[in-house]
Amino acid sequence: MSATTLSLTAKVPEQPAPRQWPPAIWALLLTTLVARSFGFAYPFLSYHLKHLGYTTEAVGQVLAVFGIGWLLGQLLTGWAADRLGRRRTLVTAMATAAVLLPLLAQAHDFAAVCTGALIAGVVYDAARPVVTAVIADLITDDTQRAAVNGWRHGAVNIGAALTGALGGFLAGHVGFEVLFWLNAAACAACALIAHRCLSADTPVADTSPRRTDVRAVTRDAQLWLLWAVSVFALTCAAGMFSALPMLMADDGLAASAYGWTQVANAGAVIALTPLLTPWLSRRCGGQRPMIGTLAASALLLGVGMGSAGLAETTFGYSLAVAVAVPGEIAFFIAASDVLNKISPESARGLYAGIWGSTLAVAVIIAPVLAAVSLTYGGGVLTAITTLAAGAMGAALCLPLAGLTSRSPAARVTTEPLPAAS
Repeated sequence: MSATTLSLTAKVPEQPAPRQWPPAIWALLLTTLVARSFGFAYPFLSYHLKHLGYTTEAVGQVLAVFGIGWLLGQLLTGWAADRLGRRRTLVTAMATAAVLLPLLAQAHDFAAVCTGALIAGVVYDAARPVVTAVIADLITDDTQRAAVNGWRHGAVNIGAALTGALGGFLAGHVGFEVLFWLNAAACAACALIAHRCLSADTPVADTSPRRTDVRAVTRDAQLWLLWAVSVFALTCAAGMFSALPMLMADDGLAASAYGWTQVANAGAVIALTPLLTPWLSRRCGGQRPMIGTLAASALLLGVGMGSAGLAETTFGYSLAVAVAVPGEIAFFIAASDVLNKISPESARGLYAGIWGSTLAVAVIIAPVLAAVSLTYGGGVLTAITTLAAGAMGAALCLPLAGLTSRSPAARVTTEPLPAAS
């Protein structure tokens, strides 16, 4: 870990219990919960476009454009978190989302919809790499970091369930455009929370005695193997809020039915997070990253979300989502553990942004893959391609395990900052 580079002999202090975590950690967990609870823009975009009369193929294209914006947003905010500061980046991203998301609701022409989707995608999940970097800054113990990330993931899923249930209800009573305005209001609230609760910014790039060579980052095979594993695994997980609505709409199920699948997801998360997180957190305490757990989680995601391709009823889709939950919980804890153990302190934001882009790439792939599979092979082909993605993610863990088992010296190099003139 980067904390060990501060002193080879210093003993890492005992980490506080959850109730004693820094206030900023609780602020980030609250921000995550609020942002996800009202994060209507993406999961209900397909229903909004169907309501406007777009075909399944066109919907897939717009969702892919949204994902491209999402990818750019991850890289931009990851870089900005190191260069401009954590709080400044998070507040700016959330405030920008509050302004831009309603514009997407007003677009109707295909070109305008694509433009709005691209811009909205940039800001929609831009907080993710910033939150990841702040957690790594404030919590130095791997076990405690895993616990924070476990509850953070729980907040994401509980928020997603509220998004599905509340969004499905509101969509049927007040229409889809209101959902985008509520999403914007939640982002504004998150900007206020971040501004009030996070410490004033001191960019890492200005304070770290050593600076990561960006060219070395591009050659870090560990990072890019983790990136590839995550893309395949998250292509399965992204189906929960991109491919799943398309599958259900193709079966003639209403938006409210999708809401119930998210309730099932939250129920499984609430039941399993307290059971799995402590066990997985203890496994993070060792020096070796959790590659085996990462591989198993990719397979579980492939099996769980792949089975959704064979479902036809609300109950069947809900069951598929619940089956995928253990894999999803294990994936985010294991992947975060690997990321924390390969990230240099001076580039935590950049590493988090690059890794965070995997969800954006998965968001691009998942709807296109689902649309093509539905068009040419129906639910069965969708199930096969989803399972194949999970299996490929698990297979790529083999070379990743080989690299991470080598000496820590294999990490990317750093160079001293130039002396102040």
